[in-house]
Amino acid sequence: MTDTTQRSVQHILVVQQKERGESKIQGIKEHCGDRFRIEILDIEHPLPPVIDDTSAYLPSSIQADLVLDYLLHPDLSMDLAEMCAQKGIPVVASGKKQRGGWALTPPVCCALSPRAPCGQYGRFFGYPRFELDVSNGTLSSITVIRGAPCGATWRAAAAVQGWPVNEALEGIGLQTQFFCTADPANWDPIGGKSPVHLAADLHCSAFKEALKRSSARTFQE
Repeated sequence: MTDTTQRSVQHILVVQQKERGESKIQGIKEHCGDRFRIEILDIEHPLPPVIDDTSAYLPSSIQADLVLDYLLHPDLSMDLAEMCAQKGIPVVASGKKQRGGWALTPPVCCALSPRAPCGQYGRFFGYPRFELDVSNGTLSSITVIRGAPCGATWRAAAAVQGWPVNEALEGIGLQTQFFCTADPANWDPIGGKSPVHLAADLHCSAFKEALKRSSARTFQE
């Protein structure tokens, strides 16, 4: 995979069905829009259960730095990943289980590793990272360095700013659930959690990490 971090503008191709990736597209545009050029391929018409030849639905050639897969049909996702693998284009297909190993498949969008080779996108979207300022036990400011592409991280952060830090630590997860656009009905039978619950847990963990860094800075000062 080719890391495009140093490029000023990253070309992202979003391939979706029935506008499934719209919340992510809007989140990317809202929070880091000047860093990306987004191209959208939306498949709206009904599809058969099995697609032997996906060429009628997928582009004949892909010219992009990164592909985001928000398809529902597994045959389309598999062939899209194969096309990208042949050209060395990274693919993020959150929540999917695919054979072949090329696509990055975090269980939810905000679980994408900071080390994922996704260029600019990976710098700003995926596992959350906060920077906190705490004054007299109150969260005086919270800055989102990296967050969920749907924008839930920024909205949750804005909701808890000004709260007592202990309440913010408990509340960041709940606020994330309010704003998360993942399908809450898509339960993981092994982990026993929906993507929304997982997103909440990830944001709580990230907040705790940020709190530790803030405390360390205060101690050093």
